[in-house]
Amino acid sequence: MATKFNVGIVGARRGVGFIHPFETITETEVAALCDLNEETLYTVAAKHGIAKQFTDYEKLLEDDDIQIVVLATPENLHVPQTIAALNAGKHVISEVTAAVSLDQCAELVRAVRRSRTKYMMAENYCYLKSNVLIGSMVRRGMFGELYFGEGEYLHNVKSLHHDSEGNPTWRFHWQVGVNRCNYATHHLGPILQWIGDRVVSVSCLGTGVHTDPQYVMEDTVMMLCKTESGALIKIRIDMLSNRPPTSYYSLQGTKGCYEGSRGFGDQPKIWLSDQGDEWMPLAAFEDEFLPDRWKNPPQEAAQLTGGLGDYFELRDFVDCIIRDSEPPLGVYTALDFTVPGLVSEQSIANGGAPVEVPNFRDLD
Repeated sequence: MATKFNVGIVGARRGVGFIHPFETITETEVAALCDLNEETLYTVAAKHGIAKQFTDYEKLLEDDDIQIVVLATPENLHVPQTIAALNAGKHVISEVTAAVSLDQCAELVRAVRRSRTKYMMAENYCYLKSNVLIGSMVRRGMFGELYFGEGEYLHNVKSLHHDSEGNPTWRFHWQVGVNRCNYATHHLGPILQWIGDRVVSVSCLGTGVHTDPQYVMEDTVMMLCKTESGALIKIRIDMLSNRPPTSYYSLQGTKGCYEGSRGFGDQPKIWLSDQGDEWMPLAAFEDEFLPDRWKNPPQEAAQLTGGLGDYFELRDFVDCIIRDSEPPLGVYTALDFTVPGLVSEQSIANGGAPVEVPNFRDLD
């Protein structure tokens, strides 16, 4: 087992956020960067002192000195690039979403099953401090039986859908070029972790197109998810409406509830049945319920200039390689987060009719 893992990052623009956390981890070093755009590639590589640069992904995979591949590429490329990396004997951590079709999901599962290396989806919202704290409180039984959660990702990113010359980017085709609850993993993922369940059916509706007729995806799309245990999850995605961004979560149980911040001075808050009738700030529970590694991070994390979430995500991935254990966000979890959004396309096309969500653990 290598004592130092060399990391190759594919996709310089999105991948730049992985550089500092990986450089913080004792056992890893960012050794290579790959991007089709030579100017972006060389600029980012020079700024961060990355020795090897590739414009050809296959050439990076042929480099035996690279053990870990980070895919920060367009989401339609995640599965084919993951399969190629796994077949080349590389460990893979891939940006969201895991796949863009059910066929890709099946291909991904089969590739991971036959590989001796590790695959993980980099859903960093599962590592947000507030989401980690809520998860810890859930596991301690503070919320009782969970039966409802909701998430909202409202982020006007129309500026990213065309390049400086007006040409459509991958986001135009793959993020808002399909009418479904796309890019839902940021909010569905943490809620599924809290509830400890998977989605078995979805119903989805949209508002219609109001902001700009060039987009296929409706301005706001709402997906209702029914889980195996009978819990209900509401997910709202809106990447087109003209408005400031909002990222919101809530959780309801028999003994307590949580509501995240909607911004503008609001703060995350909790109500617990055994502690009175008033809301309490979420921050008041950090000392008792935040995991110890967040309160006392390892020494190597002292040099971090950003949040701890991205570091812990990559630390967990590296640890699963070292220990030969299952990644915390392995292929089946990645698909639990991804597949409901994929099949919501069928529901929205059929006027909101419920659609079954396949479980890829059952794939032959």
